[in-house]
Amino acid sequence: MKKNHMKLGVVLTLCASVLAACGGGNAGQGGGAAGQEKVTLTIWHNWAGQDAKAVAMRGLLDEFGAAHPEIELEIEGLPTDGLKTRLRTAAAADEMPDLFVMWPDAMTKEFAAGDLLQPINEFLDSKPEWKNNFIPNALDGYTVDGSIYSVPMNLAPTSLIYYNQSIFDQYGVKVPETWDELKAAVETFNQNGVIPIALGNKANWVAQSTIFSSLADRVTGSEWFLKAAAQDGATFEDPQFIAALEKMQELSEMKAFQDGFNSIDETQMMQLYAQGQAAMFISGGWALSNLVKTAPEEVLNATNITILPSVEGGLGDQKATSGVVGTGLGVSKKLEGAEKDAALELLYAMAGPEGQKATLESSTLVSYNIELDESKAHPLFVKLYNLMKTTPITPVYDAKLSSASVEVINNGLQELLMGGNPADIAKKLQDTQARELGK
Repeated sequence: MKKNHMKLGVVLTLCASVLAACGGGNAGQGGGAAGQEKVTLTIWHNWAGQDAKAVAMRGLLDEFGAAHPEIELEIEGLPTDGLKTRLRTAAAADEMPDLFVMWPDAMTKEFAAGDLLQPINEFLDSKPEWKNNFIPNALDGYTVDGSIYSVPMNLAPTSLIYYNQSIFDQYGVKVPETWDELKAAVETFNQNGVIPIALGNKANWVAQSTIFSSLADRVTGSEWFLKAAAQDGATFEDPQFIAALEKMQELSEMKAFQDGFNSIDETQMMQLYAQGQAAMFISGGWALSNLVKTAPEEVLNATNITILPSVEGGLGDQKATSGVVGTGLGVSKKLEGAEKDAALELLYAMAGPEGQKATLESSTLVSYNIELDESKAHPLFVKLYNLMKTTPITPVYDAKLSSASVEVINNGLQELLMGGNPADIAKKLQDTQARELGK
C-alpha cells in the first residue's frame, strides 16, 4: 500500500450522498414532552429514494421523531445530484439548515473556514465508546485544526466494476485484470451487440468519481495527486496527468460506453445493466443497495464485483480503489442551548452505534467497527464487504480539489469523452486550482 492510502480496518462503508437546506431552527412556544421546551430542527438529506440505505435512514428519522415528541423535525429530501449546489448556495447566503448531510475533506474545510459548522469535540468526548470505535483515520476528513465537525455515517469506495458473469461466460470473455484485457473485452461485447460498460454521466460528477479518480491514480500515483491538489511541487499540466486524461479518453474512443452516456443518469445506467443490455457498469459501493432492491434475481445471482484493471507502467497502486469515508451530518454553527442539544441527539441517533448497525444492515459499508452477520446479509453485499477488507483506498478528486476545480474537472471529463483536448482540460484545471489556492 502506498503511504498516502488510508489504512482501513475490517469493516467499511459505502457512500450514500445527501443534501441540506436553509433556515435555522426556532424554539417553539410552550412545553414539549415532560414539560421540555419544544424545539424545531430543519434537516436536509438525499435519502429520498427507495434503495435499502435510504429506507433505513428515513426509518431512523421516523423513530427519532416518535421517541422525541418535544422535537419537531422539518425534513427535506432532495436528489443527490443537487446536494452540493444547494448546500453551497445556502452557505453563500449564510442560511444553512440546522442539520445537513455533508462530505469530508474539501467541503468540511470550506464550511469550517466560513464559520458555518458546530464543532462536536466535546460531545464526542462524552461518548468515548462511540468515538473510539471508528476505523483508523475515519475522523480525519471531518477534522480541521483540531476541531471535529462530524463523523462518517458510511464508507464509500467510489470506483468498483459490477459485472454480469453470465454475459462474460456467454461470449467467452475474461474478466479484465489489465488494460489490454479490458480492451479485448470491450471489442468482443461490441461485436456481439452488448454494451460493454453502461455509463450515466448526465450528472457530471459520475465519470470523475467512479472512473477517473481510480484510473488517474493508477497512472499518476496518490503522492503526485496530493501534491498537485495542494499546488506544492506538482501541477495538473505535468505529463503524467495528461497521460491519465488520455487513458480516460481511450475508453470513449474504444466505444466502451453506450451512445448518449452524457444524457442519462445513474439510475438509467443501472437499468441498462439490470435489463441485461450491459455487461458491466462502474459505480461506488452505494450502488449495491439500489441494485439488490431493483435488479431481477437472475441478474443479481450473476453479478460480481471487482476493481478497475491495472495500467501498465502506472505509478500508482494497481490493486487500490478510490474512496472516502462516508458522508456525515453537519450541525449549524448558529445553534445554541436546547436546539444544539437536540441536534446533537439526532446526530447520535443517525451516526451512533445503532445508526451504524442499521446502515450496515442496509447493504451499505460503514467506517465503524461492527462485524457483518454474513448469514443475514445479501450475498452480493458479502462479496463487496470481503473485497474491501483487502483493497486499499486512494483519494477521490472531488474530495481534495476546491469546489471551482471540481466543476472544471467534471465538465472537462464530459468534454474529454466527447473528443476534447486533454492538454486544454489540464490547463483549465491547473489555472483554477492555482487561483483558488492563491498560488
